[in-house]
Amino acid sequence: MSIEMPELGFADVVQPAWNVSPRVRALVTTRDGGVSAAPFGRWRDGADQPGGLNLGMKTGDDPAAVATNRARLVALAGVRESAWLEQIHGAGIVRAEDALAYAREHGTPLRADASVTDRAGIACVVMVADCMPVLLCDEAGRAVGAAHAGWRGLAAGIVEQTAQRVAQLAGVEAGALHAYLGPSIGPDAFEVGPDVRDAFLNGVDGEQREATAQAFVAHPVNAGKYLADLPALARLRLQRLGVSHISGGDLCTVTLRERFYSYRRDRETGRMAALIWLDEQAQTLAD
Repeated sequence: MSIEMPELGFADVVQPAWNVSPRVRALVTTRDGGVSAAPFGRWRDGADQPGGLNLGMKTGDDPAAVATNRARLVALAGVRESAWLEQIHGAGIVRAEDALAYAREHGTPLRADASVTDRAGIACVVMVADCMPVLLCDEAGRAVGAAHAGWRGLAAGIVEQTAQRVAQLAGVEAGALHAYLGPSIGPDAFEVGPDVRDAFLNGVDGEQREATAQAFVAHPVNAGKYLADLPALARLRLQRLGVSHISGGDLCTVTLRERFYSYRRDRETGRMAALIWLDEQAQTLAD
């Protein structure tokens, strides 16, 4: 007997609560609204059941299911094209239209961890399953960007570099941008070693060093380990650029099992996606 899968709707995704031009559209998916089966399904009644919106092609899921899930997402967003990337936990940033051109020519996604664009109808996309998606835009809706910010990329400067690229496209100062920190592993779940702490402390001093150190709390059980606050670290780096409009950072992928995939929690699991784009039907606030 076939199981009818509910369609993907806006109730199944997370949307930033920010005060920007209606031309800026953005969302982050959850594990609901797709056709994937366990271990990539949705979580209901304490079990992994069919209906998961896994968007990762390299997770071991049925490729046809992932393709259907991606088609559902693109239909919900209503975008012309989506710039999927091959993410490598680095700090490479590309224009979304260049990523699309590369994929058409080579049949594989471009390797990068962030994309930006000032063209309407093209979605910047990053996939996550504990790493933080950071979405960026200017208030008037001239340019947008999406960054995949795991600890390595964050320590390497991907968030502030993506912000600078978006600001350049928009013709504004980086401090004028709005940023949304999407669902990620939370400060009570992100256990790291001293190497991670050192990666963030290196290169900062004074008040910045003190504030960065406060984002790491000694693990109460595992000696020599720390609990790291990834959203706090992202906020610090954005604030160094002068960005004051920062929202999100309060949804933990590990603890909210019924809503999100988590690689650290489950290992074999799906991937969510964060999208940001400029609506082709809307004008900028300056127009």
